[in-house]
Amino acid sequence: MHCHPIFGSYMALRVKFSTYKQRIPQTSKFFENPLGITVRYKMSKNICFIDGLEGILKYRDIDINQLVDLPYDAVSYLLILGDLPGDQELAEYSACLHGEREVNREVIDVIHMCNFNIDSIEALRTIVSFISQFDPDINDSSPEGNMRKAIRLIAKIPTIVATYYRIANGKEPVPPDPSLSHGANFLYMLRGKKPSQLEAEIMEKDFILSAEHELNASTFSSRVTASTLSDLYSAVISGLCTLKGPLHGGARAEVTAMIEEIAYPENAESYVLDKLSKKEKIMGFGHRVYKTYDPRGTIFKQLAKQLAEAKGDMHWYNIAEVVENTVIRELVEKKGKPIYPNVDFYSGVIYKYMDIPPQLATSIFAIGRVSGWIAHCFDQYEKKKVIRPRAFMLDEC
Repeated sequence: MHCHPIFGSYMALRVKFSTYKQRIPQTSKFFENPLGITVRYKMSKNICFIDGLEGILKYRDIDINQLVDLPYDAVSYLLILGDLPGDQELAEYSACLHGEREVNREVIDVIHMCNFNIDSIEALRTIVSFISQFDPDINDSSPEGNMRKAIRLIAKIPTIVATYYRIANGKEPVPPDPSLSHGANFLYMLRGKKPSQLEAEIMEKDFILSAEHELNASTFSSRVTASTLSDLYSAVISGLCTLKGPLHGGARAEVTAMIEEIAYPENAESYVLDKLSKKEKIMGFGHRVYKTYDPRGTIFKQLAKQLAEAKGDMHWYNIAEVVENTVIRELVEKKGKPIYPNVDFYSGVIYKYMDIPPQLATSIFAIGRVSGWIAHCFDQYEKKKVIRPRAFMLDEC
């Protein structure tokens, strides 16, 4: 057991790391294909396990369907420290997170100087870099120092995103409310009023479903940075920079734009058929790993329906359902292609119902994902080995 001084108090946290086994195959199987290069790592399943054929996702060996009803703070604790917290541990962890939510005046001044025409993820990565200089533990690479930095990053990133959005739209920033959950507090800072219980719960679940997904591009980027023993802020910024790429982040905003373009349920089928006839992509469908329904997508669909019913407005949900049914009929049933809704499809519908600005979608994803990045960074720090893949020349490239 290690005691971690955070904001003048002490919290007992178990600094526990999973084992990461790195293997670089010495054959051409190092590549899955010449255009989408995939480095295969033999690593512990402990942080995250995915079965793409069966549609299974687990964090620390616990199924996502069990985790989604927990507080985000509990799932964050699980990912970073390896076990679900007890009541006292969760209370202490949450108190530390809630106590670190505020940003100083200098941060707000820098946000005022931002170019508000850029994507919010660009502003977020800039501000995260800026706040690192104020962290008293920036040069402390001990497990205790890294844990304190982790707490601050998880707590402050939602505040930065909400503050940036409000200032960009000519509104005063809303200070965080330490009495609110991670999801409820973010919506409160974003809107200036407390959300409904259902909206707060859905935002919390959104963060949980976004929190971790094995060695995706941004997580791998964070791990590479951490493998050099660079500081935790640098590793998280690497993840943010990678998440900005349209092939990794950004699909939720495009789903929202798509259903707005379709406008009415009766237009949805012809819209999809027209796109498919032109061999154009339907946003929110398909995944590199899942060859069946993304388990996160299943949960988001249930949440989208629940939210639509609560608002007494099935319009956008009905559009999405026609799009889904048409894509599955045309691609899965007729052509045998395993292209199902992914995590972005129904979450984009939820954002439409909750009036979440599309330009914030990628930054909101980062709010949830930062706990996963940190879990992987802590795991990588334990290795004290730089990740240095070898290159092989293939004729077909």
